[in-house]
Amino acid sequence: QVVESGGGLVQAGGSLRLSCAASGRTFSSYHVGWFRQAPGKEREFVAAIGRGDGTTYYADSVKGRFTISRDNAKNTVYLQMNSLRPEDTAVYYCAADDASFINYYSSVPWDYWGQGTQVTVSS
Repeated sequence: QVVESGGGLVQAGGSLRLSCAASGRTFSSYHVGWFRQAPGKEREFVAAIGRGDGTTYYADSVKGRFTISRDNAKNTVYLQMNSLRPEDTAVYYCAADDASFINYYSSVPWDYWGQGTQVTVSS
């Protein structure tokens, strides 16, 4: 099971940290990604962290503002979101997969999904 937390309402320019926790899984063995979906839009890639060497990947729209990291001791992956903009408003989903290789940027390959957490950025 994968569970997100940390969403909320924040003013533009503010920060939030999302958490993705796994139960019953050793999260360090999984690729973990964050996706988001705004009303009326398709789910889009935000960031991902690979298993093993922990290489990180970001959508151009969040590069330099968001940081993905993992704490293996806590079996948790974080998404630190700074300089938030109204266009970042969406439901944010955590996804995990233990495949050897994965297309991080597509939502299709990921096996495990959380229920989502709402992030709202007011202008």
